[in-house]
Formats: sequence, C-alpha cells, structure tokens
Amino acid sequence: MEILDLHDRKILERLAVDARISLKQLAGHVGLSSPSTSERLRKLEERGVIERYGVELNPKLLGHAVQAIVRIRPLPGRSGLVGELLADIAQVGECDRVTGDDCFVARVFVTSIEQLDEVMQPVADHAETSTAIVKSQVVRRRAPPLS
Repeated sequence: MEILDLHDRKILERLAVDARISLKQLAGHVGLSSPSTSERLRKLEERGVIERYGVELNPKLLGHAVQAIVRIRPLPGRSGLVGELLADIAQVGECDRVTGDDCFVARVFVTSIEQLDEVMQPVADHAETSTAIVKSQVVRRRAPPLS
C-alpha cells in the first residue's frame, strides 16, 4: 500500500468535509496548482483511495421518522438467502456482514414502527432478529483517520 503524503491527506480531509468543493478552491486549500491537484485526485481515484463521491440526505425530512439498527442471525443454511433479502429491501440504508453471534447488522429507515415490522418480515421468516430504535446519532459516519 502506498503511503499518502501531506498534500494527499489535505485533499482527502477537505473532500470529507465538502465533496462538492471546486477544483480551484481545493487547490487553494491544499497549496497546489489546479492541474497538480487534479492529477492527485485522478491518482487517488485510480488507486481506489477515493471510491466515490456522495451526498448525505436527512432521513427525517424525507419522511423516515424511525431509524433502527437490526442485528440478524440467519437460521442454519440461510445466510446467503438472508443477505439477498436484505439487499432487496429499499429501507435498508446499509448492512454489514459481521463476526460474532449475529451475521448481519443493518441500519433501516422507515416511516413508522409498523412499517419496520412489514419490511423486515421477509427476513424474520429466515432469521432471528434483534432491533434497537435509534434515538440519536452520537457520531455520524465519517472517514477513517488519515494519520
């Protein structure tokens, strides 16, 4: 793995705050020319350091008043099926395969507790689930440390 230099780290730190920043502004923040900054961005993308650029949406303003963390333990032999079911549920915002007693941990965005029951029913037919309702998010998803 190649090491990131100070300029690469500055680029990544700034993009983590605002991925829509203009190339000219990014170059000024980093202290490089626009062509040099553009080339560094291209290399970071090619190396896979930058996988994608995105937007962060407010679930509540989109009508999803309830967020839940669902731990899922598939019944024997059903792990693959459960993974496919989770991938097909639009309300599953993210899902990780994990070690330990559970195989999956999913973040689910729904309009109500009743909808949570509805959307998770196909999974519940093939797995044990444990659900926690999110009261607030203490730490929002962020980039890993760059140092």
